[in-house]
Amino acid sequence: MSLSIRLVPETVKELAFGSIGAGYAGVGTAFDKPIRLIIFQNLTDVSVMISFDGVDDHIPLVTSGYLVLDITANKTIANGFYIAEGTRIYVKQLAGAAGSGSFYVSAFGGAS
Repeated sequence: MSLSIRLVPETVKELAFGSIGAGYAGVGTAFDKPIRLIIFQNLTDVSVMISFDGVDDHIPLVTSGYLVLDITANKTIANGFYIAEGTRIYVKQLAGAAGSGSFYVSAFGGAS
């Protein structure tokens, strides 16, 4: 097992306010690697609900809010867990239509 692993960013994923509605909309494309660290930024003027499957509600996020999930914190490479490669993030509005801004997902995986 190699302990020389580096953090590799995915291209930031964005969903503009006009695409955020009452039903779930995908934010960019699916992840192309297992994700160790993920940052959600809701820079819209409405609160949103985040979903990891586009069906179930998982995380609400307020207007101008952000959330950082360090999924592999305090884990070794061998026993850590990740957000699976191929996962896509979805969002929907909680109340009222968004009138400005975007929702962003920044994610980082590992590579040796």
